[in-house]
Amino acid sequence: MNAAQAAPGEGDVFLTGASGFVGSHVLAVLLARGYRVRALVRGRWEAPPGVESVTGDVRAPGALIPVLRECRYLIHTAALYSFAPGDRAAIAAVNVRGTSGILEAARIAGVERCVATSSSAALPPASASHPATEGDWAGADHRGWSYHASKLAGERAALRAAIAVTTVLPTAPVGPGDHRPTPTGRIIVDLLRGRMPATLGGGMNIVPVEDVAAAHVLALERGGAGERYIAGGVNLTLAEMWRLISRAAGKPERAFRLPYAVAAAAARVDAVRVWATGAIPAIPLEGVRMGRLEMYSSSAKAIEELGYRPSSAGEAVERAVRWYREHGYAP
Repeated sequence: MNAAQAAPGEGDVFLTGASGFVGSHVLAVLLARGYRVRALVRGRWEAPPGVESVTGDVRAPGALIPVLRECRYLIHTAALYSFAPGDRAAIAAVNVRGTSGILEAARIAGVERCVATSSSAALPPASASHPATEGDWAGADHRGWSYHASKLAGERAALRAAIAVTTVLPTAPVGPGDHRPTPTGRIIVDLLRGRMPATLGGGMNIVPVEDVAAAHVLALERGGAGERYIAGGVNLTLAEMWRLISRAAGKPERAFRLPYAVAAAAARVDAVRVWATGAIPAIPLEGVRMGRLEMYSSSAKAIEELGYRPSSAGEAVERAVRWYREHGYAP
């Protein structure tokens, strides 16, 4: 084992975003692997047995240095995932400056090794025949501090940090525990609620959230400092993904292709409503723009170097459908 890597269960882990979708699953893997965890949360949260809850904010990282001094490792999953224009200042503060700040606080505290959650948003569009790999980077051409631009800038900031950092790039995670839900989860919820079965012409990679969590701990234990690892599952067109979700939900599998111009026009109209009322976008223009792109990627590096093993995306969708129904998101 490389000296910069971690042994299973050795040392305390400081985990940010422990109450979030990905972070809660990372926490479960850490506990199963025998690690002691100190979990950073912003508000009230019922910590699992054996987990120490730490109240704080990555936007004020200096206050976290005393706790970080007692930890050997950091896994940073906390992020603000929003397409709302009103959240752009907070997105930059959390996803970019917050990432830099928590890593610098970890360096000052003497933390040995860090894993930071990036996103497939930091990868460029790519076809199924030539999927994106860790050597590819998205262009810095997003407008303003959009979510996608912030994840790209946040990962670049993480890899510039003066501490050993490995980044994990989840594609589109699906599974239980998606409380917000994420945009991918919202597709599932919309279908369960009987919303219009329309798709754009793009495609994406979807992955069980449990696999994403395992990839974080594998990156801690086996990943190289300064390395990126894509944690993905299966590449699907949006139409194929809709059919996969429909089967899991017991719904008709038909869907029709919505022209991009129509979707973009609807998103612009919705943007006026959001600007006037401060509401959350129902048709986020950022999401519509991404929906026409092929965002395919390969996890070959994580499979070879980390021992990462993607599981069934279809079964993950089934778990997600059951969870949403059990928790009242849909009938």
